[in-house]
Amino acid sequence: MEPDLTLADLPADRVPAVVALCRRALDLPEDAAEADAVVDTLWTRAAADRTVVAFGAYAGDELVGVLIGSLSARDPRVGHVDLLAVDPARRRRGVGRALLAGAERRLAELGAAEVLLAGNPPYYAWPGIDVRYTPAVCLAMALGYRQEDTAWNMTADLSYDGSPALRTTEPAERRLAGQGVVVRRAEPADLPALAEFARSTFGGLWHAELAGSVGREGAGCHLAERDGELLGFAAWGSSRPSWFGPMGTAPAAEGSGIGGVLLRRCLADQRDAGVAAAQIGWVGPVPFYSGSAGARIERVFFLYRRTL
Repeated sequence: MEPDLTLADLPADRVPAVVALCRRALDLPEDAAEADAVVDTLWTRAAADRTVVAFGAYAGDELVGVLIGSLSARDPRVGHVDLLAVDPARRRRGVGRALLAGAERRLAELGAAEVLLAGNPPYYAWPGIDVRYTPAVCLAMALGYRQEDTAWNMTADLSYDGSPALRTTEPAERRLAGQGVVVRRAEPADLPALAEFARSTFGGLWHAELAGSVGREGAGCHLAERDGELLGFAAWGSSRPSWFGPMGTAPAAEGSGIGGVLLRRCLADQRDAGVAAAQIGWVGPVPFYSGSAGARIERVFFLYRRTL
């Protein structure tokens, strides 16, 4: 570590400085462009629901590195590193190593027995380390983290009117209406029913992600129902404006075309919000997204774990 480097907890009033650092330090343009949303999701919003740690690395009075971590929403014995960013001018000088070591100590003090370099739903900006952030991959390997999984995003091109992702949903919606299915935008009053549907049908933490999409500026959700019974939902913007998800269709409605309609409704919203390329995050059913929106696998992430 550089001799003039010090680590300190970050107070909430340093948010603007952290955002400015991330805009410089996140090498991928799509990440740098959403630095404000990333910091807000991982630090401000997450801290309202769970234990979050935030460290700054300082060279004198200059903020040259930042780390945001948290305890798992599912298991408090697991800690997560949600963001690690180092000023490009200070790389390869031990800043990232010092920040990660500091986070491990703090998370251990809070009861964590292991640390994941992986997203901590419902507040996450990436599933893991994008393979194009090669220095971060090298740091994880050097510190004894083991790769335990791989995840990927798919990209839906929203930059031109003829994109498969922007195909009209009107014919499919008319067909569904003939079957008694109503497709509409979700409103805040729908959130309790949506949350219960997500919990009971899919488990996990999608209900919390929906709370970050319904009724929030720069986010949205659409649902399908018949006679008041929910059949599916699709949401966007919970973690970042350009990211789509979560999405779920009731098992009884699979194959009905509801999923494709809900997906493209959300993508149209994102296009209207100025998004040129939507990220379908942490993808499971690759063929569905390829067929319904012409999406392609693009971002690949390594997920790491280390026992403390």
